[in-house]
Amino acid sequence: MFCYLDEIQYNVKINRAIILLTCLVIWTACARVPVSGRRQFQMLPEGMVGNMATANYQAFMEEHPVVPSGDPRAEMVHRTGDRIANAVVEYLENSGQAKRAREFNWEFNLVESEQVNAWAMPGGKVAIFTGILDMTRDEEGLAVVMAHEIAHAVARHGNERMSQQLLIMMGAVSLDVALREKPEMTRDVFLMAYGAGSTVGSLAYSRQHEYEADALGMVFMAMAGYDPSRTITFWERMLEYSGGSNTPQFLSTHPSNEARIQAAKDYLPEAMKYYN
Repeated sequence: MFCYLDEIQYNVKINRAIILLTCLVIWTACARVPVSGRRQFQMLPEGMVGNMATANYQAFMEEHPVVPSGDPRAEMVHRTGDRIANAVVEYLENSGQAKRAREFNWEFNLVESEQVNAWAMPGGKVAIFTGILDMTRDEEGLAVVMAHEIAHAVARHGNERMSQQLLIMMGAVSLDVALREKPEMTRDVFLMAYGAGSTVGSLAYSRQHEYEADALGMVFMAMAGYDPSRTITFWERMLEYSGGSNTPQFLSTHPSNEARIQAAKDYLPEAMKYYN
């Protein structure tokens, strides 16, 4: 009888310890998003996630046709990306986040594809699909897309989504444990988290993530010398385009609606303060 009660008490203590440990992991994994200051849950080391990004980005580029650097479209992508990347570094250094600025080793590639799509991985690994150029129309329109996707990477939204998904699927385990025990599943979760999964789909960005990426992207493009008001006209155009039955992949996880466009209009005066 006493042994049975002791075992119950022991199990209760163990369960409490697990709960406290999980809470501690979650609390210590919290960080803050630039501009919004929102606390976010990041269970995964950004350096390790960056290494995964480099490997998967290289694999993706080897498997898909990349537009040569001499092509005027590719030159525009590289030029726009470089300007926004410099703005990101300047913004992070000016806001006391120089360490985060050093996480990026920028790469910009234009992929030959009819898909209306674009994405950015940790470490500044960016892919733009030629299919979206008809929607961006010019360099400032392209800057809207690139700044928005880069903002997701700077805000570590993918890390946040991947951490949440792995926590649901595997509990509070480290990334190296997840890779060792379930490598294929972990890789699929990674690709879904960053919108780069071709057959596994995508983990939808939350509305909060989209608002944050819009605002942060407007700051980045303004600091890069692009008119942030073009964000509003671009999303109005994309909202009209998505009214048909075939929603482009770029919009599949983007809640483009009147409320989001209004939020961009509301934030524009703040973004204009950064416009050079």
